[in-house]
Amino acid sequence: MLISTLAVAVRDRERLQEISAAVSRFGLGVLLARVGLENGAGDTETDEHTLPRRLRQALEELGPTFVKLGQILATRADLLGPEWITELEQLHSRAPTLPFSELRPLVEAALGMAVEEAFAGFEVEPLAAASMAQVHRATLMDGTAVVAKIQRPGIRPRMEADIRLLTQLAAVIERSSAAAPRYQPVTLVRQLADGLLAELDFTNEARNAELLRADFADDPRIVVPAIHAALTSPTLLVMDFVDGAVPRDAQTLRAAGLDPAVIALLGADMVLDMVLINGRFHGDPHPGNLLCLPRNRIALLDLGLIGHVSRRRQDEFLAFGQAVTTGDAALLADVLGTWSTGGGVSRASLARASERLIGEHGGRLMIGPLIRSFLTLMREEGLIMPPDLMLMFKALLTMDGVLSAIEPEFDLLGAMRRAMVRVAGLRLAPDHWLPLVRALGIEIARLGDDAPRLLRSAVRRLEAEPAAPVEQGPTHMMRAARLIAAAILIGCVMITIALIAR
Repeated sequence: MLISTLAVAVRDRERLQEISAAVSRFGLGVLLARVGLENGAGDTETDEHTLPRRLRQALEELGPTFVKLGQILATRADLLGPEWITELEQLHSRAPTLPFSELRPLVEAALGMAVEEAFAGFEVEPLAAASMAQVHRATLMDGTAVVAKIQRPGIRPRMEADIRLLTQLAAVIERSSAAAPRYQPVTLVRQLADGLLAELDFTNEARNAELLRADFADDPRIVVPAIHAALTSPTLLVMDFVDGAVPRDAQTLRAAGLDPAVIALLGADMVLDMVLINGRFHGDPHPGNLLCLPRNRIALLDLGLIGHVSRRRQDEFLAFGQAVTTGDAALLADVLGTWSTGGGVSRASLARASERLIGEHGGRLMIGPLIRSFLTLMREEGLIMPPDLMLMFKALLTMDGVLSAIEPEFDLLGAMRRAMVRVAGLRLAPDHWLPLVRALGIEIARLGDDAPRLLRSAVRRLEAEPAAPVEQGPTHMMRAARLIAAAILIGCVMITIALIAR
C-alpha cells in the first residue's frame, strides 16, 4: 500500500500540490486531523461553524471531481449532520465559457470531418457551459434543430488523476481512523469513480437516453430527445433540441400555458414508474434537467447519471411505503434491517428507529420530509444506507423538491397508490408470470423424471434397513414420510401442469 501511495503521489504530484494548497488555504487541516492524517496545527481558521462553508468553497475551487464528490456527500444525511448537508447542497461547478475556436479541433476530430460538412448551421456562442462540457445549438443538413454537447479539453486526464489520489487517500483514511470505516470512504470514492468515468464517455449518456426512450415509448407525455448516433462519440453528443419551460415555480408554468397540478401529477407518476416498474431512473432530476412542454408534457435532459433498481429493492421500497402509511413498525424494522449495511445493528435500534419514524410520519407519505427524517434517524442510530439506495432517495428527494415548488400542497400518497396498482397489474399479467410457469414446469418435469427412481430407492432402503430401536423409529418414519410426500407432491404438480397445458 505504501509503495502504491508513493507511486501515485509522484505521478500526480502537481495535482497533489494544488489539492494540498487548497486544504491549507481554506483551513481544512482540522478535518484531516480527525482521521489521523494531520495534527491540525497551523490552520489559519479553526472556527467549527465555518467548516462546512470552507469545505464547500474548497471543493468548488478544486473542480468537477471534487464538486461531484461533495454532491454525493450531500445525499448522505445518514452520515453527515444537517449543517454539512445544507452547505454541500449548494455546490455547483463554476466554469467559464470557452471560445469555439478552442473547441473546433476537438469537435472535428470527434466527427472525422469539418463542422460545416456535418451541420448546416452551428452557433459559436454557447447555449450553456458546465464544468465537464459546453453546449452549442446547431442545425443538421435536413433542418433538424439539435444541440451539441462538447467535452472540455484536457478534462479526462485531470479527473483521472483526482480519482487516483482520492482512491489512495480513502484507503489510508480507512486504515488510519477507527471512526472512518463507518463513513465508508473507499466505497464513496468507488461510487464517485464509477459515476465520473461513465459521465466522461458521452456514448453512455446516448445509451441511457435510448433506454429511457424505450421505457416511455407508450407514454407521449414523457419526452426523451432523440440521439443522433452517427454524430455522437465519447467526447461529443448530438441530440434533438427541445424548448420548454423550466419547472421552477407555478407562475412560470402558468405563463407558458401549462397546468402546474397536471405537471406535478405526471412528474410523480413518472419518477415512481422509473423506480418501481422500469427499474431505471434519472439520477439527478433537478429543474435544470427537466423541461415542461406544451400539452403538459415533461422532457428529460442530461442523462449521464442513471440509477438502477433491482426487483428486490423495488419490493423493499414498496414495503417501506406500506409500513409508513399503515403504521406497521414491525414491517418497517424488517426493511431497515435489510437496508442497513455494516452489520452489528441491534434489533432494539431498529425497533426504536421504526417506532419514531411511524410516530412522526405514520399514515402520510410526504416523501421529502419522510426521507429527510428517515436519513437523520439512520445517522443517529448508527445505521448506514447502501449507495444504490442513496442514489434512489436522492432522485426522489430532488423530484419532490420540483413538485413542491410547482404544487406546494402536492402529496405523493395518491401517486404511490396508483403506482402500486400498476405494479400489481403488471405482475399479474400473463406476460409476466407465464415465463415463470414455463421455467417451473421444465424444472418440475426434470425432477419428475427422477421421481419413480427416487421412490423405488426410498422403498428399497426402508425394506433393507433393520428395525429401528423405539427411540429412533419416529426419525426414520418422518424421513420416509417426507420422501413419499415429496414424490406424491411432484406427481400432483405434474398432473396439474398437464391439465393446464391442455
